[in-house]
Amino acid sequence: METGNKVIIESRQGEALVTEGGKPDGKKLFIESYGCQMNFSDSEIVASILLDQGFSTTGDFNEADVIFVNTCAIREGAEQRVRKRLTEFKNAKKKNPDLVVGVLGCMAERLKAKFLEEEKLVDIVVGPDAYRDLPNLIGRAEEGHKAVNVILSKEETYADITPVRLDSNGVTAFISIMRGCDNMCSFCVVPFTRGRERSRDPESIVSEARDLFEKGYREVTLLGQNVDSYLWAGGGLKKEILTDEQRAQAVNFAQLLEKVALVNPLLRVRFSTSHPKDMTDDVLHTMAKYENICKYIHLPVQSGNSDVLERMNRGYSREWYMERINTIRRIMPEAGISTDIMTGFCGETEAEHRDSVSLMEWGEYDFAYMFAYSERPKTQAERQFEDDIPEELKKKRLQEIIEIQQESSMKKTKAMVGKVHRVLVERTSKKDENKWMGRNTQNMVLVFPKGELKPGDYVDVLATTCTATTLIGEIVR
Repeated sequence: METGNKVIIESRQGEALVTEGGKPDGKKLFIESYGCQMNFSDSEIVASILLDQGFSTTGDFNEADVIFVNTCAIREGAEQRVRKRLTEFKNAKKKNPDLVVGVLGCMAERLKAKFLEEEKLVDIVVGPDAYRDLPNLIGRAEEGHKAVNVILSKEETYADITPVRLDSNGVTAFISIMRGCDNMCSFCVVPFTRGRERSRDPESIVSEARDLFEKGYREVTLLGQNVDSYLWAGGGLKKEILTDEQRAQAVNFAQLLEKVALVNPLLRVRFSTSHPKDMTDDVLHTMAKYENICKYIHLPVQSGNSDVLERMNRGYSREWYMERINTIRRIMPEAGISTDIMTGFCGETEAEHRDSVSLMEWGEYDFAYMFAYSERPKTQAERQFEDDIPEELKKKRLQEIIEIQQESSMKKTKAMVGKVHRVLVERTSKKDENKWMGRNTQNMVLVFPKGELKPGDYVDVLATTCTATTLIGEIVR
């Protein structure tokens, strides 16, 4: 591909991320991503597919020939933001009738008829397993036809596609190791929007990590809906039909982690997301063994009450989850731990909420994603339970959880002041152009003077003070 054109894709935070690529005489592409890291990673795959077709890209949707919105359906608020944005693009289409607008990802299958026919917001609807079909679908849309492909695959992993890296600092990158999910949590739409779980060939993952390191990247994050259930037996064999012998010979997540860590000791390795019912001690011992595997785990709990967890179909109890946290801290006492938790799930009593409160107090998490339950269409919870907790009560309970977490975050951050942290320099601080920002192994953000450093360098930083979530320090060597 020729260089000289910019690829700009907005993340869920609205940051413009830039890389090189595209052809000067090609059509212009604009992509926005909403939701999880997996959606962001998918946008890199989409960009790669279309850049190979001669597209260049723009950060201004008014200049675009094709606009794609990569969507999230996990909560209602995300859907409302996407719908508002699509309405804005529909208005742009009135000024430019040849403009093609498409929706990608998790909202595609569920809302295809509404988007295409009822509201006429888009020309193309593409599910997460159909991105290879985008050139054909764009061609159909340009001919005036509505174009749809939301077929879910049991094999597609995009393992042979090298994603266009959208992080302009060239330091950190995502590597998708698996797609889909076999967990049927009653509140979650992912199994319906992303299909069944399938793992990617470990050698292709290691090769991608090695290529990134050789290009100057110094950190990779291995992505999956449930990384702990990663299992590759080769030959297209499915996990659910493996014999005991085949399963014993397959590559599991702990072994994959080790393979990636061995690419180079200067390549940091992170991963997301873990599931309490599947996280094994082998993973924890592998993390402890290799210094370049970051000592940070995101372990969603969702509720601190066993009965609520059963209604959620999470596959573990409060006691099981607490045992996993205790084991993490026994094997890696220095590990940073974060979680997800929701308030107001169907039928949640005050006593059940108190269990969530007590778990958050006990857990003392470094960070947490906290939200009120939002009923999603086609889920088991919608079919089986009544969304019977008033919104006002959901929000009241959520605020109580938030206040506990704020105290925990401040406590964790303050405990890191006065210590020296090994930090990977990532980019200029948003608040001070004379300082760098980077993260330590526990995923804590540090801000420090630039000195003679550059992105991709490792540096030891003494944390001298802090805010609630950020350490501020000085370079010691």
